[in-house]
Amino acid sequence: MGTVFTAREHDGGEPRVAASTETIKKMKGLGLDVLVETGAGLASGILDADYEAAGARVVSQEAAKTADIILKVRRPTSVEIADYRSGAIVIAIMDPYGNEAAIAEMAKAGLTAFAMELMPRITRAQSMDVLSSQANLAGYQAVIDAACEYDRALPMMMTAAGTVPAAKVFVMGAGVAGLQAIATARRLGAVVSATDVRPAAKEQVASLGAKFIAVEDEEFKAAETAGGYAKEMSKEYQAKQAALVAEHIAKQDIVITTALIPGRPAPRLVTRDMLKSMKPGSIAVDLAVERGGNVEGAEPGKVAEVEGVKVIGHLNVPGRIAASASGLYAKNLVTFLETMVSKETKALALNMEDELVKATALTHGGEVVHPNFGASKGDK
Repeated sequence: MGTVFTAREHDGGEPRVAASTETIKKMKGLGLDVLVETGAGLASGILDADYEAAGARVVSQEAAKTADIILKVRRPTSVEIADYRSGAIVIAIMDPYGNEAAIAEMAKAGLTAFAMELMPRITRAQSMDVLSSQANLAGYQAVIDAACEYDRALPMMMTAAGTVPAAKVFVMGAGVAGLQAIATARRLGAVVSATDVRPAAKEQVASLGAKFIAVEDEEFKAAETAGGYAKEMSKEYQAKQAALVAEHIAKQDIVITTALIPGRPAPRLVTRDMLKSMKPGSIAVDLAVERGGNVEGAEPGKVAEVEGVKVIGHLNVPGRIAASASGLYAKNLVTFLETMVSKETKALALNMEDELVKATALTHGGEVVHPNFGASKGDK
């Protein structure tokens, strides 16, 4: 029987937790001995007593030394790593890009570390896809945050004292976060439009009742048949599209940007000139602020005033609705964990050749094993 330890997040800005009462029961059902660090779930509304009622033992941080598997939200710090035994499995959102030294430290400690955000986007792994589960909530929260800062109502209201016009919301990027932002803004009664570099997104945007904004010329129509993936468009097309977007932004009340490519700086989508063209009191929400931002002038962790527009740059947006985010994240983790436990013997049976393991394993056997990171880059 293996032992699983769910750690409390010691980063003050992280309210999420890696286990829910539901996943504790599931892990017990897998035959695992389940430990939870004292206070791990408090910021997500889960009491130690709730974990105990679900079958876990609530323990101090010291107990991590005995664990075969450690579940976390964020990559462990040096202090935490010192508490883990060599050979332990650590599963978390590892943020590996640009953090090669931290990955090497986990390898040196003999940990088998898995980065949940590297989960392949294949049918089998859909229920383990943390990028989707957390981006979905970020898209929702972006609209809620915008509505909080906006000094007008979002839906059209017809009253005896006159009509309140509907807010105009423009969503840039129709991935998981963008589509949820569109759906949420529509539910709140806004007039919604959206854009994306993938022509295939046009149908998804329309299906949510929003207007798709793009230069729909012959080049666009040809790209539309390219199987749904973003195709590099010509410089002429990009210039026409940028001009159309700039003209469109000038008429919007709220702009939400969601363009984030793992491991790369976020693309600049909204310039100061575009913000200047918006009405005073307008809102821009930058969901890519942690990677440099899509909006010029966005400040990480702040609501900045840029050219008369409030630019919202909250960090860890899924963590702003920690109870929901933790529930989904914990489910992603336990579904992945299930693939590592033998149904017959209830023992840990890690198969390093499994496609999910190969895609997400950063370190194993004292080495960095992922081909994209660390000293072993190119040798594996």
